[in-house]
Amino acid sequence: MSGKVLSAVVAGGAIVAVGQPLMAAAGPEPASVPAPVQVRAVEAAPPAPAAPPAPVSAPAISPQPVAKSLTVDYQAQQTGYWCGPTAARIALSSKTDKLPGQDALAAELGTTENGTDHIGQVVDGLNKELAGTGTQYVTRDWGGRPLTAEMTEQLWSDTVRDVDDGKAMVANIVAAPGNQPPGYPSSQTIYHYVAVVGYNAADRTVHISDPARFSGIEDYWLSLDQLASLIQPKGYAA
Repeated sequence: MSGKVLSAVVAGGAIVAVGQPLMAAAGPEPASVPAPVQVRAVEAAPPAPAAPPAPVSAPAISPQPVAKSLTVDYQAQQTGYWCGPTAARIALSSKTDKLPGQDALAAELGTTENGTDHIGQVVDGLNKELAGTGTQYVTRDWGGRPLTAEMTEQLWSDTVRDVDDGKAMVANIVAAPGNQPPGYPSSQTIYHYVAVVGYNAADRTVHISDPARFSGIEDYWLSLDQLASLIQPKGYAA
């Protein structure tokens, strides 16, 4: 072979032979492109339903105490001994408009100048006047027995039931000095009849319509305990 020296030219930092086609320097083989990965769509699980909110308890509402009074036709007694007939007439007016006079009721109840002896006479007269109406009175004869909590509670339950039914009651009372309704002559013991026409459950008081009209007072409120103590020697019509 001839010892021919070939010229060389430095081009761009790579030595290439003159007269040879200029070829790009072989670089590293391109990395193989991985086959595309097939991704399968996975449906996401539906979100769990939200738990319903815990029920909120409504605050307990205490029933309001009841106060109730009946509309009655009031009259003051026309004699000093007609308190029984007049209290009976006041009670009757809670159930009927057909009201006898005090004198007629006095005759019906057997009232004399000594008064009306027993609450049973009032009950008989009330029931006679209200015959056929469906309203019936009963006698609660305490007859001076020692007053007990059971007797007082019976008086309260009778009052509430009867007033709620639109029926006034009649009470036979003995009001001694130191234990009297308002306006009474404080130096005397008063044997008397009154009508019970209402109640207030908030303070357990009772509404009295009083035919005596002492000191000009026609009606007033008494505690249940005081009314029971006034009735204790006698009784009442429920």
